[in-house]
Amino acid sequence: MVFLNQDPKEGKSIPEQPTSWTPQTGSSTRPPSVQDDCDSKKPSHTPSRQQLLKDQTTEKQDGHGDINGRMAVVDLAASPEDGHRGQGDYVHGITLFFILLALTLSVFLSALDLTIVATAVPKITDEFHGLAQAAWYGSAYFLTDGGFQSSWGKAYKYFPLKFAFLTAVCVFEIGSLICATSPNSTAFIIGRAINGLGAAGIATGSYTIIAFVAEPSKRAAYTSITGSSYGMASILGPLLGGVFADKVTWRWCFYINLPIGGVAATIIVFFFKNPASAKPVEASWGEKAMQLDLVGVFLVMGLMVCYLLALQNGGQDHPWNSSIVVGLLVGCVLLTIVFAAWEWYIGERAMLVPRLFRNRVICVNSAFTFFFSGSYFLSIYYLPIYFQAIDGIDPIMSGVRNLPLILACTVAIISSGVFISATGHAVPVEVVGSALATIGCGLIYTLDVGSSSGKWIGYQIIAGAGWGLAFQVPVILTQAACNKTPKDISSASSTILVFQCLAGSFFISAAQSAFVNNLILSLPKNAPGVTAMKVMNTGSAELRNVFPSEVLPGVVRSYMDGLKIAFAISLAASGVSFLFTVMNRWHKINKEEDTKTTDSDTS
Repeated sequence: MVFLNQDPKEGKSIPEQPTSWTPQTGSSTRPPSVQDDCDSKKPSHTPSRQQLLKDQTTEKQDGHGDINGRMAVVDLAASPEDGHRGQGDYVHGITLFFILLALTLSVFLSALDLTIVATAVPKITDEFHGLAQAAWYGSAYFLTDGGFQSSWGKAYKYFPLKFAFLTAVCVFEIGSLICATSPNSTAFIIGRAINGLGAAGIATGSYTIIAFVAEPSKRAAYTSITGSSYGMASILGPLLGGVFADKVTWRWCFYINLPIGGVAATIIVFFFKNPASAKPVEASWGEKAMQLDLVGVFLVMGLMVCYLLALQNGGQDHPWNSSIVVGLLVGCVLLTIVFAAWEWYIGERAMLVPRLFRNRVICVNSAFTFFFSGSYFLSIYYLPIYFQAIDGIDPIMSGVRNLPLILACTVAIISSGVFISATGHAVPVEVVGSALATIGCGLIYTLDVGSSSGKWIGYQIIAGAGWGLAFQVPVILTQAACNKTPKDISSASSTILVFQCLAGSFFISAAQSAFVNNLILSLPKNAPGVTAMKVMNTGSAELRNVFPSEVLPGVVRSYMDGLKIAFAISLAASGVSFLFTVMNRWHKINKEEDTKTTDSDTS
């Protein structure tokens, strides 16, 4: 077990100074990115959120986690502040059971939406008659999920816990309802964006509530139970998506969120009461708005939307050198510059604190996470299309065929955590993981029409093992790099996870544009009598029902040519991530001399 705030000589944890409200998150979660810029002075006999969560926090990397490396075990050990705190805030018995049930259900749903749509995309494109906007189905969720993580973390500091958490659940449910009832692709994309906005607040709120209602000695176990639902959702997502899409309708991928989310919200309404120690930090509305950094969030949204629209239109609706496409790309660059300037201007209130990027470990691992996660998300998104369009299987079997990757990834995450806990060596795991992922991506790139089951099973196992080994390492390394400044752990962890989520939006959009453009270019050669418009208006799962047998092989060949480009981008991203691993300092993260922020770590 790795304790990130630890005195190596004594084997005891170093008490943290009162810094921020948020608990220091563990190996891989969506941590509340809370800065303590306007903490109110509180009488010593009435512990504030900051005092309560000054509890000596030990970061336990026990290997549990979901495929995206977001689950954490947070152990808020007893501290002197607990001596001042009444036991009334802690919850026991049936009340605690129901609260944990509600939190687990909520986290499960937010994680399920990451993967359930992957196997349903071909059916969704069938109903909405087109591939052009398919990239938005995943990108919209990742965009808001990543962009609003920091803001939600701060919302739990400045607003009542119960109100903030129920708001997150309600937003998620509204997004689910819009997706389930969407009459067209545009409405569906809007629903996915709202989904991601709510999901960004659910996990953060779940772990925060546990920190307040559970006794310090039991918090790690309860957080592990709640967070383990990520792994379960990651495994069940592709299967459920396939079952719903094939046996009922893809809309049930989102209808299912409504009753389960409703049950979770109802439980919170009746069983959870805001702890006295969780009184919101007093601040003006102007200060709250600055802390949430909504300006930064919307600048990120704006630059990403410009990027997505440029890729969606370029080479399809408009030439790449058209004024529309060029204007969108220029707008993306300009908004990126404005965003960087704004983040520098507001400093510690920023969603991405500029000061942290002077630390080499944080800077390197942010870049690593961006490319490494992008590689993973592309494979999760395009392998189901390969199975359904190229091999002609149904969505259910498509989900089953994804199991080698998901299971290998899950086992590797656990193995990675155990190894790092036992040895303190995290960088070698990151190197090996990215190397395996790159090899696996290269092998997946070789998949073609008629590839044997042995190939796609073996290739997924290799790639999945690589992704699982390294996914949680960037968070572990960045948290270890902040041991001398524990107030930065939350913001540093959040930075990594923002890059992780935005990678999904960035790379899926790039791959979809390349996929569609290459498909269109290859059609005249492979299927001369078939128009690009007809293929674009046909969902990938319906190819065999729309095109006659004499032209079907050519259409499938063109699909394969497009998928090759998507897989090539995944391979390139994984390869770039491997290059970043060599920039890390090779050290044991639980050694005193290696937890200091040295000159070699900053620039």
